[in-house]
Amino acid sequence: MGQEKSHKVTLDPEKFNPDQIKKLGLAVIDTELSAVNALREEIDDSFVKACELMLGCKGRVVVVGMGKSGHIGNKIAATMASTGTPAFFVHPGEASHGDLGMITPKDVVIALSNSGETGEILTIIPILKRLSVPMISITGNRASTLSTEADINLHAGVEKEACPLGLAPTSSTTVALVLGDALAVALLDARGFTEEDFALSHPGGSLGRRLLLHVKDIMHTGDKIPQVHENDTLRDALLVMTEKGLGMTAIVDNEQNILGIYTDGDLRRTLDKNIDVHKAAIKDVMTANCKTTQAHLLAAEALTEMQQNKINAMLVVDENNKLTGALNMHDLLRAGVV
Repeated sequence: MGQEKSHKVTLDPEKFNPDQIKKLGLAVIDTELSAVNALREEIDDSFVKACELMLGCKGRVVVVGMGKSGHIGNKIAATMASTGTPAFFVHPGEASHGDLGMITPKDVVIALSNSGETGEILTIIPILKRLSVPMISITGNRASTLSTEADINLHAGVEKEACPLGLAPTSSTTVALVLGDALAVALLDARGFTEEDFALSHPGGSLGRRLLLHVKDIMHTGDKIPQVHENDTLRDALLVMTEKGLGMTAIVDNEQNILGIYTDGDLRRTLDKNIDVHKAAIKDVMTANCKTTQAHLLAAEALTEMQQNKINAMLVVDENNKLTGALNMHDLLRAGVV
């Protein structure tokens, strides 16, 4: 067996020019900024018609693209799917070997190709036409086969790539991505897509937790609620607070009406006053008229209330102001609401 040749590139410190590296980096950014700015002129009636076509789609938006255009197409499909437009990506090479079965006459296809002559995409065009599947093309050449065969062509051509060799797709892929984002956001607005809708498709994200999680989902209930009677002593309250571990306790009457709350902060203030914790009545040292929340409210609303009032715990009440639960800042942290 022959020895494998090493392709490792050794950096010559004498030829490494930090200023030149920065200059090249800025040049790439400037080139791509210029390409994106030029894209503004392409947001025309064709863009509107493309959005109308997708809004009227009874199926899904199917995005296809090869190579770097495929990566961009995958991102466009993902963005649309997460913002109210059902969409998915199909590899055009695989489409010719069975995956075309994923596309139905109710769908709309978005085909990406900078040259507009990508063989794998051109191969499936006759089948799409036979199925009467509408097609939107995003290309860099208005006169290309894909541009002329599509029902709607969106031009994403660039004057030059940011690659100094003019070979690697750089400006062209950036422009295609921006155009895809523009389509997705325009559709989002046209559909009246809201933060709540976004949260439903992102239940694992921070926004999903903020908009879907309710107080009832994280509050402590039943025997886990720290509570003492109004006639109990401060010592009794401290024992309950230690046992339940929420840094506070509710003070209630015989009907479970909340009379007040006692927290770790109240304990520090009590000690400053030299009050006998063994003999003092809890009703004499509690915080009356305490802030409360309700189980049906969003956990994020409870968080806002706590932050605005600079408190770390809240009691949960029903519509009759009777104690039903308790939560503190640690519960919100664990739930990912904070």
